[in-house]
Amino acid sequence: MTTPIEWLANLVIGTVESVSPDEVRVLLELDAPHTTALNTGTPTAFPRLNGYVLIPNEAGATVAYIAWIGIEQSPYPKRSGFKDFGLIDLPFPLRKMSVSPVGTLTSRRDHDRTKFELARGVVAFPSVGDQVLIPTPEQVEAIVGATDSDKRVRLGTSAMASNAPIMVNPDKLFGRHLAVLGNTGGGKSCTVAGLIRWSIEAAEKVIDDPRKPANMRFIVLDPNGEYAPAFADMPGKVRVFKPGDAHSPFVLPAWMWNSHEWSALTQAQPGAQRPLLLQALRNLRASRTIHEPLHVAIVRQIRLYRTRTLAYIADGIGASYIEFVGMISCCKMFGNLDQVMRDFHGRVPGTDAVSPHIDSLASAAKNFVALHEVWNAASNRFYYNAPNAAEFNAFLPLFDSVEHALPAVTPAEEVSADAPTEFDVSQLADHVEALSADTASNPNVANFIATLTLRIRSMLADSRLSPVIAPEHPPTFEAWLAGLLGSPGAANGQVAIIDLSLIPADITHMVIAVLARIVFEASQRYQKHHTEGKALPTALVLEEAHTFVRRGGDDEANIVSPSRLCREAFERIAREGRKFGLGLVLSSQRPSELSPTVLAQCNTFLLHRIVNDSDQNLVARLVPDNVGGLLRELPSLPSRQAILLGWATPLPVLVEVEELPSEHRPRSADPDFWDVWTLAKERAVDWSAIARDWTGGT
Repeated sequence: MTTPIEWLANLVIGTVESVSPDEVRVLLELDAPHTTALNTGTPTAFPRLNGYVLIPNEAGATVAYIAWIGIEQSPYPKRSGFKDFGLIDLPFPLRKMSVSPVGTLTSRRDHDRTKFELARGVVAFPSVGDQVLIPTPEQVEAIVGATDSDKRVRLGTSAMASNAPIMVNPDKLFGRHLAVLGNTGGGKSCTVAGLIRWSIEAAEKVIDDPRKPANMRFIVLDPNGEYAPAFADMPGKVRVFKPGDAHSPFVLPAWMWNSHEWSALTQAQPGAQRPLLLQALRNLRASRTIHEPLHVAIVRQIRLYRTRTLAYIADGIGASYIEFVGMISCCKMFGNLDQVMRDFHGRVPGTDAVSPHIDSLASAAKNFVALHEVWNAASNRFYYNAPNAAEFNAFLPLFDSVEHALPAVTPAEEVSADAPTEFDVSQLADHVEALSADTASNPNVANFIATLTLRIRSMLADSRLSPVIAPEHPPTFEAWLAGLLGSPGAANGQVAIIDLSLIPADITHMVIAVLARIVFEASQRYQKHHTEGKALPTALVLEEAHTFVRRGGDDEANIVSPSRLCREAFERIAREGRKFGLGLVLSSQRPSELSPTVLAQCNTFLLHRIVNDSDQNLVARLVPDNVGGLLRELPSLPSRQAILLGWATPLPVLVEVEELPSEHRPRSADPDFWDVWTLAKERAVDWSAIARDWTGGT
């Protein structure tokens, strides 16, 4: 019978030879296992790169992973109990290892068994001569976190940890954002699809009543249309939205877009086009006719001029100099104010009560321009005299008197241009044109909006896009949210897959940006209206993230484009989504092209094979501690193998992801060139049907 001391002695494989903060050199015993260790209770492969060893100390045991194994010519070791001292001191090949300390393993008694627990960081570094042990299977499982009570979803196994199961905590995995990175063909899509499937299966095992569906929310933005086949066997749990689908069409009515998204897509310029576009959106959302009530238009103008006047006061115009460029725009503004007020004279209901106030404001504006805009005949140009703050302040009570004399503007008349209120999108271009023709303050505005209205009409006329943004029978906003995010206890499934493969490429960024923003705002508003302020856990999955969350460049600093809005939407989710229960899952084959802000907010990473140097250098900086050697395997990782590191795992670990059956995999397999070439697989082609579908013909 083996005593505990004897059993522990059987686990010793070497001694510490040297110590540094990031490296411990180990001299292996002559009789240490070469290929398979039998002294741990079960056959264990040893030694292996990226495997684990233990170095006992007063705090428990320091956990170290194997970074290097080799043979060095050294003096023959002098073993106690053996008569080796009279041997000739010739170079002798000895096996040595370099290991990196990464954590501390402690133990405690729990009833009748010993439980092991791993803590990140090294409490006590080993000393020269300390013994190095091979861990037992129970200790290995504790190192990789397989025995933690909060590990609920099985991701795979680790060959370097005695095939111990790798379990993850969904709260940590999805709650603090996950990035699945790797070259094409490495298994990213299968990993993402598997995580969703395994999470559903794990949750359903815990629910007592099998009739109750798990209250889960995964929203998959699928630009390649590859995820729907992976869940074809789960019709009651997964719903697929596809443009033009007869049963479950994907629609994103354009009335859901906010003013920034409309401006970006139509490329509305800030001078004349954008203000008119925003005014048209406000009018249509408030169900107004093209010509809004006159008193509302006057109040809007008054508030605009008051804001600009307060800005002039804050800027200190006229404080210390006489002639300056700013006075040109200042005088033009008050000249415009004079013209606008005179145009409104006599057109407002209750003219007798309102007109004196309008006339007073117009006269004050006219006198201001006459006083400060001086024509110099000698130089044939205008000079502008700087006013003081008192002259600007004199306009504030005049603004107030006009607004107070008019009927009060109700909140309905002040509807935001960003409110997701339904309106007829086909009227937008006509509404913008009518507003430009009705703008008395600048009769030439209509000349600048032709390109804006042309873009709007072209977008709505696109047969590929109009069924999505302007459907014949659009759902209500409530029904749309329920379809996308689901309802507790409803039978509409836990996973929503948005197939974006047929969306035109020039609009895909905007569609994804709008979807991401609405999901984020819905999460915010749910928490706001919840009686206890609780969040609604939701995972937003984005494939091909490097295309839609691309790092920004200096050339787009002042350009509001769909790609910029898309990146900013996901950057906001990455920064703030955790507070509202919204987690990100990003899948990308080019991590170096991703937004640094989004990547920095991801707390867990699954790294598949990565070959590109710039991508490798980037992910090398993600490793939280001195396990950088683990990433040297990235270029040679086979399919399904990945390195899991970050918040969801106590230590970075090499994991073999569970294999999905072929019928459950996303449609991302390599093309069958040879089988098609050699007629082993048929590929019938009907180009006429493809052309009709492409051109929108019948």
